[in-house]
Amino acid sequence: MPGTVRPTSPRTETTRGRPPSTLLYNPPMDREDPFELLGLPRRFDLDRQELQAAYLKRAALLHPDRFTDPIEQSEAAEKAARLNDARALLADDEKRANALLELLGGPRKEEYKTLPDGFLMEMMEQRQEMEESLASGDPEQRKRIEDWAAQRRVSHLERVETLFDDAGESPSQETLQEIRTELHVWRYIERMIKELSE
Repeated sequence: MPGTVRPTSPRTETTRGRPPSTLLYNPPMDREDPFELLGLPRRFDLDRQELQAAYLKRAALLHPDRFTDPIEQSEAAEKAARLNDARALLADDEKRANALLELLGGPRKEEYKTLPDGFLMEMMEQRQEMEESLASGDPEQRKRIEDWAAQRRVSHLERVETLFDDAGESPSQETLQEIRTELHVWRYIERMIKELSE
């Protein structure tokens, strides 16, 4: 579900026998590493409780009551805001995947726009059916589209997790591009789900 971190799976502590922290190398990023900021291993399948515990531990160290100097209070407030931003990013499945892909050295969405063969045609057909269902007010037709979109969301989320798990310490460009393609498709599905909910 977007906006949340999924519960711990059997692969949370290790990823196919490798410590999660060995999955990625460190190319330059133009923003802070949210995993590092919260002291978390870089992996897609973060545990919700682990994320919250890491945030609370660091946020407690920045509580205003711990500082008397105005400058230190200001600096602590700034760091607390950055922690909050990092938590919000990692709590969102799609944003976490995008951040992790960048840390892997993968292409950004602006740099690699490939979609699976036939996907755009499929989406055109589904969007036409969605628009017809919204215009007609047919609840059964609308539910059919909603169920299809929800199933596709789960399918792409699981595929992205598998690709990250299999990435290894030095992922190939082919793997990184495949992850980006999955994220493109996932974004299309999320847009459809949003439109259905409006």
